[in-house]
Amino acid sequence: MKQSLRGLLAAALMALLVAGCAMQPPNVVDRVSGEDAGQLLSQAEQQAPEQAAKTRLEAASILAGQGERDKAFETADAIDESLLSEGDRVRWALLFSELARALDDPRAVLRATQVLNDELPMQANQQETLEERQRWAREALDQQGMANVALPELEGQEIRRIVVALPESGPLSSVANTIATAMRNHHDTKGDNTELSFLDASRYSLDELYQQAQQMNAQLMIGPLDKDQVTQLEQRDSVPLPTLALNYGSGDHNQAQRLFQYGLSAEDEARQAARRAWQDGHRQMSMMVPDNGWGRRVGEAFWNEWKSQGGEITNAVRYNPESSVSTAVQSALNVSGERARLGNIDALFLLALPEYARQVPPTMDYYYAPDLPIYATSHLHEGRLQTRLDQDLNDVMFMDIPWQIPDAAVGGEEALPFSASYRSLRDESDASMFRLMAMGVDAYELAIRFSNLAELEGLSGSTGTLSLRSDGRIYRELPWAKFQNGAPAPILIPNLDNSGE
Repeated sequence: MKQSLRGLLAAALMALLVAGCAMQPPNVVDRVSGEDAGQLLSQAEQQAPEQAAKTRLEAASILAGQGERDKAFETADAIDESLLSEGDRVRWALLFSELARALDDPRAVLRATQVLNDELPMQANQQETLEERQRWAREALDQQGMANVALPELEGQEIRRIVVALPESGPLSSVANTIATAMRNHHDTKGDNTELSFLDASRYSLDELYQQAQQMNAQLMIGPLDKDQVTQLEQRDSVPLPTLALNYGSGDHNQAQRLFQYGLSAEDEARQAARRAWQDGHRQMSMMVPDNGWGRRVGEAFWNEWKSQGGEITNAVRYNPESSVSTAVQSALNVSGERARLGNIDALFLLALPEYARQVPPTMDYYYAPDLPIYATSHLHEGRLQTRLDQDLNDVMFMDIPWQIPDAAVGGEEALPFSASYRSLRDESDASMFRLMAMGVDAYELAIRFSNLAELEGLSGSTGTLSLRSDGRIYRELPWAKFQNGAPAPILIPNLDNSGE
């Protein structure tokens, strides 16, 4: 009996010890192993890529625990994290971001925290840690000031020679042609002395484009348009000529000096929608985005911005654009017994094209949610007056470029930025391409201001109010409108959506 009691006590003691260890998990870089990190790295050289990545992660963790911070960082930096399992990717992100922050490397922290965009399973405290490190990295980069975007070679000069590098063939040729047409038209309307020359970007590599532009004695280049090419450029330390790319790279930050990026970013619109909904007093949102790559990117942008403000996402629905709208609305609004349950839903964020978007408000009405505020991006607005079709969008709030909603944006066409070009291009362009026309106009206006970058701050453009960030990316702030009687109408004051109008 005594022996049995002793066994029970020993088992209980062991359980307490195990529980105590479980309640106090070690810090990522405090984990120390008896294994030799050098031996693990040697083994990794002989292993298949997936196993080698895992082995290198173990080696980096050991080095960090032994205080070999620089070697640990170098080892973790060399890991292709895409080869790791989901759990190991989270481990890698926590380790690498901690090392990078200790070494004051915000760009490496941003690389590590990109796992936040991939919806990996992780504990709440792990997500909070990565989000905090991501905020630190962004603030650290912003505090570095505007040194990386300075263009001393153009200061005090007039911009007279611009080369535009856009593809004349391939999948982007139609978009490129629309932008180029708008640039030429706006250039001619202004009647200034700037020389615009065009290169077919589909015929040359990036380096060849720069060589051609330099041979033409260009002061700067507009382009490329292709996202992959912009991503390649932003990973360089610098580019040969001051460059205004017409897209955004896929990295979290642009590190290349002399490279500026501008485009019609749906992700920016989603972040602006999150800020507007928060400003209007909402704290619990549901969201509906299409179940495709575009929807995932834009949805993640809204999600991250909303969460960073302290908001809660009640339901996040990825819908099939070809399927019933009713199914998606039921999931978004907690429909039970033919009635929406809105106790923990203040508003809805909607990313949709016009045909799908027009079905959402009537479906919400059917489920007894007619007054739930809807915040949407510009993509539900076709850009032409069609009051009969758009009656179903009444009370939906959305943002768009000033050229698409002149009355709501500035009080009428005559007050629009670059109104002469607006009138000329409006009469000869298809409504679906008009945003690209406006983008071409703003690209030209941005480029001719490269000799005085201060002029880019708060520039009133045809695509919104433009601002230059410290990494060379140009962001747009768009005006808001609300559908009334099937037409866009101004939202004149904050919280108008709650005013009972």
